[in-house]
Amino acid sequence: MLLSSLVSYGLLCALPGTWASAQADPFQRGAPPQVFPSVRAGTAAVTVPGAAAPTSQTGTVSAGASTPVGGVFAAPRASSDGSQTRVVFDLTPGVTYTLTPTFGGLRLDVKGARVVPTVRNTLGPSVTEYRAGGGQVTLVTPFPLGLTEGWRASEATVASGARVLILEFGPTLAGGASAALRGLVRPTALPPTPDERQALSAPIGTALAQQLPPGDTVAPVPRSALPAPAPALPGHDPEKPSALSGRAPGNPQPGASLVPPRLGKNPGMTRVVLDLPPGTGYRLVPAGLGLRIELTGVSAAPLSAQNVSPEVRSWRYDPVTDGVNVTLNAAGPLTERSGWRAQLVPPTPGSDRSRLAIDLSPALANLTPLNPREKVVAAVPPMRSLGGTALLALSATLSQPRVVIDPGHGGRDPGAQGSISEKQVTLAVALRVRDLLRAAGVDAVLTRDTDRELNPVKNTDLVMRAQMGTPGTQLFLSIHVNSMEPVNALRGYGVETWWNPNHPLSSTLAGIIEKNVVGATGAYDRGLRSNRSLAVLRNSRIPAALVEIGYTSHPVDGLNLKDDNYLDRVALGIAQGIREALVSGVAAGGAAGGAEN
Repeated sequence: MLLSSLVSYGLLCALPGTWASAQADPFQRGAPPQVFPSVRAGTAAVTVPGAAAPTSQTGTVSAGASTPVGGVFAAPRASSDGSQTRVVFDLTPGVTYTLTPTFGGLRLDVKGARVVPTVRNTLGPSVTEYRAGGGQVTLVTPFPLGLTEGWRASEATVASGARVLILEFGPTLAGGASAALRGLVRPTALPPTPDERQALSAPIGTALAQQLPPGDTVAPVPRSALPAPAPALPGHDPEKPSALSGRAPGNPQPGASLVPPRLGKNPGMTRVVLDLPPGTGYRLVPAGLGLRIELTGVSAAPLSAQNVSPEVRSWRYDPVTDGVNVTLNAAGPLTERSGWRAQLVPPTPGSDRSRLAIDLSPALANLTPLNPREKVVAAVPPMRSLGGTALLALSATLSQPRVVIDPGHGGRDPGAQGSISEKQVTLAVALRVRDLLRAAGVDAVLTRDTDRELNPVKNTDLVMRAQMGTPGTQLFLSIHVNSMEPVNALRGYGVETWWNPNHPLSSTLAGIIEKNVVGATGAYDRGLRSNRSLAVLRNSRIPAALVEIGYTSHPVDGLNLKDDNYLDRVALGIAQGIREALVSGVAAGGAAGGAEN
């Protein structure tokens, strides 16, 4: 394979110690011989085309919906064999679909049949959640999927003449869609419609609803059990953002050509290295799902490669009049300062070629330092409040808006553990938020301002935090850090915000917080969540939200959480979001500076 041959250079950035060779490859796809269970529809057994015929049926087919009738796309049947999970859908006449592999699983967009709204917690070891509704089906996997890695898809016809769609998932599977279905694969997912979004955020049932955010239920593990981050490049200065343009040192060499890129896969990140001849100029242009590198003073043949890694869908060389344009198609969105980073590394001894090292990962956030003028939140006008004799006199008094900021955990409760300790990071961010809001005229109150818990009994502690939103308080926001089990660690990165239906404005508040934190940090946007009844939100009587600012278990996101520049940006985004909520009326008592609702 192209990728393995490139990685086998053992050079990548040609750094001392050959860092690439020291990194385990979490996406290695070399499946051992497998025995596949039969999937039966009626009396006919269906096996995946191209798979070895089973000698015995070792998997157990779970009970599922019967064949859909009258244009219904119903819940599938599922079976498992070791770490592999097989999912079988019955296809009614006229139904069409597309397949979109993502970092979090496989998405099906269905037309020609009504998708039965269903939520199931697990279908097998490689499908940890099934969600359907609004014309869409999502099969969540504990590992990222590439266009051909981690899954297989095929169709078959049973003895009755009915069609079935057979999906297989496993960490060592490869192949993707069969030749007949390849045209149905989308490289990137379209934004969900409102109906799809509602289906995907539907509650999973009271039996599974928990009192805590998902990350709080992950058992602590040694740091050594988590995927290791990629080694830093020599001379890397975290205080300096990636240069968007530059030039390799030395005099230009007429006729110099660009060799194919060297690639290295690290957990959660892919590193692409371009060897630049002396005098080669470069300009980096991030846009949408791709990064274009415009090179001058060098030539190259038109080359390309597909399915490079979960983070890099493809790369391409396009010769132009004065050089070469290199395009890297990423699996996640890129902004000017997030989703990627780049550094020009000097030549190694004996070589005259500088190395432009480009890291790509959707978990790479904007770590550019804020200047003093950016660390300011615009003033928030006072709130009008009525009470006591003022009520009898039909007059109002003005007072500072009051918000409660809750740094999750504390004291004997450390929270998520990984690259950082959750209780320390949440407090560090909350103190920053408090200072920004107080300077803007907001009475910002913390549930804790030191390393302590409110009560040694967890449930009581959570209720006490929520109850600090006393009458006269406009908003409540809890700050947390997320985590996943080591086996799933590469799936979890980015920012998400939770809300519960404790107040009509809670969902709007959550949306404002999510938008502002993602905007300030460039972090991956995981969106809004509401499918758990969280005690700290449920027990609040004012608009309330809980923001998860990153994953301590992820090798890239964990480094974000260790970076003061990132924490500054998180705090600024939270403070700006709270200000926006207050002045726009998304608060108990109405808009700051305006009349009560």
